[in-house]
Amino acid sequence: MTTSQITVAGVSKVFRTSEREVVALKEINLDIPTGQFVCLLGPSGCGKSTLLNAVAGFSLPTTGSIIADGKRVTGPGPERGMVFQEYALFPWMTVEQNVAFGLEVKGMEKSAIHTRVMALLEMLSLTDFRSRFPKDLSGGMRQRVAIARVLALDSPIMLMDEPFGALDALTRRNLQDELLRIWAELKKTIIFVTHSIEEAIYLADRIIVMTYRPGTVKRDLIVTLPRLRDPSAPDFNALKRELGQMVMEEQQRHHNDELRMAAVD
Repeated sequence: MTTSQITVAGVSKVFRTSEREVVALKEINLDIPTGQFVCLLGPSGCGKSTLLNAVAGFSLPTTGSIIADGKRVTGPGPERGMVFQEYALFPWMTVEQNVAFGLEVKGMEKSAIHTRVMALLEMLSLTDFRSRFPKDLSGGMRQRVAIARVLALDSPIMLMDEPFGALDALTRRNLQDELLRIWAELKKTIIFVTHSIEEAIYLADRIIVMTYRPGTVKRDLIVTLPRLRDPSAPDFNALKRELGQMVMEEQQRHHNDELRMAAVD
């Protein structure tokens, strides 16, 4: 029986400046079971990354609460690992050193660090690149290193903010398949931010479609398509059209809001 790994209860986020107040999130309520792969989907400005950062503890909600792995989120924690779009690797460290860094900070014994790091490099096909520096790697390889570094800490929750957004289509699909393999093997709970409808359908157990500002839950959809999913299949494309209509509605609201603001200025 699955239990809740993440609970988002009544979460709102307001950003205030000297000129105005922006409600980025409004009354978000989510309950995410252990081991579920959840995608947050929606246009720019709908609060996907704001919600992810709140779960990560980087930016606390204005109202409401978040419970992750049985603990109230008051800041970053070891039970939540974050993978960013921009890789966030240390350029002066080799692949092996980057992956080992978090374990060294935790004070793990060197022999245990070596064993764990080498296993992860093998899992992510990075063994032959262990002595390379980030500048010598492709974008896809850098993102593999970033994922390995998070996996090294063995956090039960993985938070991923458009990690494949800057990659070419072939590399992106390869990493999507790698991520699904790792998820199936390690049983992590994943929250994955994306603006790609196809990516969300390909990866997720569950898709949360968010509205344009203020960000709320427009649709909470369980994806029942069998894995591995074929993007050319009729049922895949039927779901893609359905979700596409929802996202375009919010994109149009975004466009209308920009026109209104321009008129005011």
